Amino acid sequence: MDCSEQLVSLSFCSRASRLRLLRSVLREAASLAGLDEEGSNAVVLAANEACMNIIQHAYAMDPNGRIDVTVLREEGALVLLLRDYAGPVDPDTLCSRDLDEIRPGGLGMHLIDCLVDERCFLEVPEGGGNLLRLKKLLHE
Repeated sequence: MDCSEQLVSLSFCSRASRLRLLRSVLREAASLAGLDEEGSNAVVLAANEACMNIIQHAYAMDPNGRIDVTVLREEGALVLLLRDYAGPVDPDTLCSRDLDEIRPGGLGMHLIDCLVDERCFLEVPEGGGNLLRLKKLLHE
């Protein structure tokens, strides 16, 4: 039986300055769910990177976009659902650049994959946009 508990949800505009609030809320939620400091830091960094990707790529830095974040505790895991309302992305086209290529940027998806245990896009929600699911296992 898959039982989940919603810990928190928040919505904010697509401005990088709002990520500070997101990081603070996620740190508290991760602690509440039972993640240790290392796990909490990983979740916070992964979500921050994913939201920055939404701001930069999905919304092209338009500060009027909306991002919804829902944090759930599922059996043995902390799950984040990140939703935007931008045009749909093709998950198959999202990849990191070659790690041997020395230049700034382009490693967001690689970083997220290193920080969480699962990353996947869910079916496009009613009303459009994209829905990203990040999962971090609780090592209890």
